[in-house]
Amino acid sequence: MKYISAFFRFWWDFIVGDDWRVAAGLAVALALTWVLEHHGVSAWWLLPLAVGLLLAESVRREARASS
Repeated sequence: MKYISAFFRFWWDFIVGDDWRVAAGLAVALALTWVLEHHGVSAWWLLPLAVGLLLAESVRREARASS
């Protein structure tokens, strides 16, 4: 049981990391991209936009917290 627990803890730390908001935002962006593509809408631009916005927000939040 110890190995299974360690395995899931590793993946949780690897995917979520320090900021669960970024992981949740990327999950939403991936799901939204899939839904749009499934309905025939070209949504290639959504993931790069989401990554840029999530990164900017994460940096802004950390800069505000450190000052």
